[in-house]
Amino acid sequence: MADTPTPDGDEQLRTPIVAVLGHVDHGKTSLLDEIRGSAVAAGESGAITQHIGATAVPLDTISGIAGALVDPDDFDLPGLLFIDTPGHHSFSTLRSRGGALADIAVLVVDVNDGFQPQTEEAVDILRRTETPFVVAANKVDTVPGWRPKEGSPIQQSYDAQSDRVRSDLDEGLYEIIGQLSDAGFSADMYWRVQDFQANVGVVPVSAETGEGIPDLLAVMMGLSQRYMREAMEIDTTGPGVGTVLEVKEEKGFGATIDVVLYDGKLEPGDTIVVGSQDDPIVTDVRALLQPKPLAEIRTDSRFDKVDSAVAAAGIKVAAPELDDAMAGAPLRVVRDRPVEQVLREVQEELAEVAVEAADEGVVVKADTLGSLEAIANAAEEAEIPIVRAEVGDVAPRDVAVAETADEPRHSSIFAFNVDVLDDAREEIERADVNLFADDVIYQLIDEYDAFVTEREEAQQEQIFENISRPARFQILPDHTFRQSDPAVVGVEVVAGTLKNNSNVVRFTGSEPERIGGLSGIKDQGEDVDEARRGDRVSIAIDGPTVGRQIEEGDELWTEIPEKHAKILEQELTDDLPGDEIEALNMYLEKHRNRDPFWGK
Repeated sequence: MADTPTPDGDEQLRTPIVAVLGHVDHGKTSLLDEIRGSAVAAGESGAITQHIGATAVPLDTISGIAGALVDPDDFDLPGLLFIDTPGHHSFSTLRSRGGALADIAVLVVDVNDGFQPQTEEAVDILRRTETPFVVAANKVDTVPGWRPKEGSPIQQSYDAQSDRVRSDLDEGLYEIIGQLSDAGFSADMYWRVQDFQANVGVVPVSAETGEGIPDLLAVMMGLSQRYMREAMEIDTTGPGVGTVLEVKEEKGFGATIDVVLYDGKLEPGDTIVVGSQDDPIVTDVRALLQPKPLAEIRTDSRFDKVDSAVAAAGIKVAAPELDDAMAGAPLRVVRDRPVEQVLREVQEELAEVAVEAADEGVVVKADTLGSLEAIANAAEEAEIPIVRAEVGDVAPRDVAVAETADEPRHSSIFAFNVDVLDDAREEIERADVNLFADDVIYQLIDEYDAFVTEREEAQQEQIFENISRPARFQILPDHTFRQSDPAVVGVEVVAGTLKNNSNVVRFTGSEPERIGGLSGIKDQGEDVDEARRGDRVSIAIDGPTVGRQIEEGDELWTEIPEKHAKILEQELTDDLPGDEIEALNMYLEKHRNRDPFWGK
């Protein structure tokens, strides 16, 4: 596809890069397939260029699909390059020069389902990277009673529907607009939007019937032309700059990298610097590979060798020593500059997204460098420290790192969109390591937070089980059932929780005197483990004799060891009922009248 030259000779306008995002099953791939299919139906198949992980749709083809909505004379940008990444691959977090790789994004939302987890995550990424986007409200054809008008602009289709169908569609569209508002974006139907920088345009579409596709292409071309023209100016002879999409083994070539080139030119023989997990890789390009026309790279591995690639383009690069290249990392052509300078540039770019490692924390593995950055940001907001963060599958060494954590909650691995190697899975089962795997970042964080909360609550319960709880109780008059061995008396719990097997004290002024141990509690003849404020129960106390060491009417207390009192006051007050706090404070006050630092 030829870019349009500008008066400066080598200066050309490159194609804007479009990312298509959205929740699984909301129609991302179907939408791209429909755009490709529409181009073929319009007799433009020769103009469509199938790139690696991308499809270039030139301006004339867009005009052919969009009809009156796109007049080629109004534009000097060459067209659009749609990124087409398989499955849940988190393309949205790939980077270029410190920002999002995409110049513009299409957020695909099912008009019936509205926002789903991956939609919310995509919106969060678009906000963080400040990527302009439009919303494709997909599946309008599934509104009950919809009468399709294949490939037509959406307002023509909308006007042809019954009042009931229009009403049902409007309900779904305004639900999406409301959800965008909740996420902090002002949005409206695209034909009402005056300023696309301040407002998000919503375009109703059907990937099935092609309705609204003309509108979507028109909005994206308009956005690109109006707000991105200057940013699209590149030197087509300059050294190429790109981002690694994926690292793949290809028969006959070994490890190759799929790259989106967003500036300059790349040729066989060029020396390139590619980011990796360790030091950047310096190597020479053996071959540039492009799929045959309209061949899907995911299903057809037949390639043509090409003599060069000029931005913007998706290209497969075959070169030695690419095994450790990292998805999301930068690629730069050296050309006539010192290798050390280019190495520095790549290292600086990698340093921008390097996750600052804590001395203690969780291990994070992700599919791309950008995903890693997004998880690190989410973890920082959630105050989750990270001890190690890398691109790649979960391996045994990751388990070994997680296993050495001092705090049990940090013996955890986050696996975002990556596999767990079999030997690593065996190690996880053997070791006391927790694995959290998800392809939605905030769900990963939520799952971990829920685990930590559950663990803390269990620990709290265990502490409560093993700690002496405060209780103040009084022996009732005429309720002596046995004087000694053990003394059995009726009591009323005035404050706190009276627990069996506790020691019992009586205060004389500020001096506590242990008088025995509680060996049983009965409530209406039934054995119970504890009694709460207001309960009247009979208790057995080993040690004292009624009439000597204790008397009817005496106020008694559960004895609280000083260490327990300190834990209760400093760590567990929020978990104690009010009357128990009252009993604790009175108990502490009595001790501190004698020793001001008791329990501190």
